[in-house]
Amino acid sequence: MNEVKTLKPFINGAFVTSKTNSYSDAYDPSTGEVIAKVPRCTEDEVTAAIESAQKAFPAWAATPVAKRVQILYNVRELIVAHMDELTHLVALENGKSWSEAQGDVLKAKEGTEQAISAPSLMMGESLMDASSGYDSVLYRVPIGVCAGIIPFNFPAMIPMGWMTPICIACGNTIVLKAASFTSQSALRLAELYKEAGLPDGVLNIVTCSRNEAEILLTHPDVQAVTFVGSTEVGLHVYATAAAHGKRVQALCEAKNHALVMRDAPIERTAAGIINAAFGCAGERCMALPVVVVEEAIADALVAEIVQQAKAIKIGPAYDKATTLGPVINEAHKKSILAWIQKGIDEGAQLVLDGRTATVAGYESGFYLGPTIFDCVTPDMTIGDREIFGPVLCIKRVKTFEEGLALMNANQFANGSVIFTQNGYFAREFIRRTDGGMVGVNVGIPVPVGYFAFTGHKKSFFGDLHVLGKDGFRFFTESKVVTTHWFDEDEAKSTNVSTWDGTI
Repeated sequence: MNEVKTLKPFINGAFVTSKTNSYSDAYDPSTGEVIAKVPRCTEDEVTAAIESAQKAFPAWAATPVAKRVQILYNVRELIVAHMDELTHLVALENGKSWSEAQGDVLKAKEGTEQAISAPSLMMGESLMDASSGYDSVLYRVPIGVCAGIIPFNFPAMIPMGWMTPICIACGNTIVLKAASFTSQSALRLAELYKEAGLPDGVLNIVTCSRNEAEILLTHPDVQAVTFVGSTEVGLHVYATAAAHGKRVQALCEAKNHALVMRDAPIERTAAGIINAAFGCAGERCMALPVVVVEEAIADALVAEIVQQAKAIKIGPAYDKATTLGPVINEAHKKSILAWIQKGIDEGAQLVLDGRTATVAGYESGFYLGPTIFDCVTPDMTIGDREIFGPVLCIKRVKTFEEGLALMNANQFANGSVIFTQNGYFAREFIRRTDGGMVGVNVGIPVPVGYFAFTGHKKSFFGDLHVLGKDGFRFFTESKVVTTHWFDEDEAKSTNVSTWDGTI
């Protein structure tokens, strides 16, 4: 039995007891046991977090960027020192396998390392003699208080790899709304930030419902909102925050497709699909839930995928031998089960059924085995909508053109993949796919943090993406300064020219 903790929000550098009377349960998905009581922070507490960030902003923005990133370097070292602890915490509250949980923490480290590059990536532009005697300089300056709304599926990477490091490296302060199911990882990382020397108020974390989170979208002191979650909520966040004058980046749902050409090596391609489709129990926006395969090799590929999927070891997240852990909670498991039944009702061929998966000694955990549907047609919603679980759909096509058109017809465009040895088809795919992140023989084409995490269509709302140079642009604004200096003779002249913006 795990100890049931009562969590506290992190405001102005300290954990404070919430005055709420409302708490939600967070579970260990591997056992089904409650491990934490998560407060629904009051509106006053969310406002207090914003006020704390606003109060801390002037001094933090005035801190030289080199000193800001030194603190982030300390954070990076603390993440490395606490790697096993943080990995266990992610596995405990999220259900990822040990290696997947470690990858989550490593991505938090990678995002921190990217933010340490701020002295270079915050540099602006300059032009001497933009007009005779006049010089122009563009500076990138912090924007103020930012808000981040975190999903449950990457409890370390998203708050402390994506949202926080670049934001604060640029001189801003931030209020995070942690996911109720997986708050402990973010709160533990906040402790490490404080240990690293981050001033009080620069980072604040609250747990609350959507009602209280609405304050983050409308409060006049919040200048920017970064969000990861469903498209329905993302559209609301985008519309509401933008209507209140805030810049927004909203990363939303996906239904990533892979196109498998007839020349693709069957065994290696199947292995890549297995990892991409069933890793993290399919609970990631860069999962690969749909494979579009040329009919010439479809039977062989499906047989190989099923064979490899049957070899996946299902078990508790913190068992290092586990390769497929549980889904996040009972409600989400029921949602996935409903989708599987929907696929059956729509006429898809269920060639591997994971609904009866159990783990000895962990019978109350939220387990589902790999589930595979074959012969999924374009009219079936199971192949079109995000399920967010270990469910793979196979669609069969006759040609490259048919496959590409089928993929591009989907409303989401987070990522897309092609498996082929043909350079022409690979190049055409790269050029014409709607996917924002594209893989060639790479099942999960998530870029390293030096590049932006891009998404298109209903997978992303906003102008500037997460990470890379886009991340630094999102968390800064441009200030252009024009200067002119008089020499002694010019200063004495009564006929002094003035700058009117023309050359």
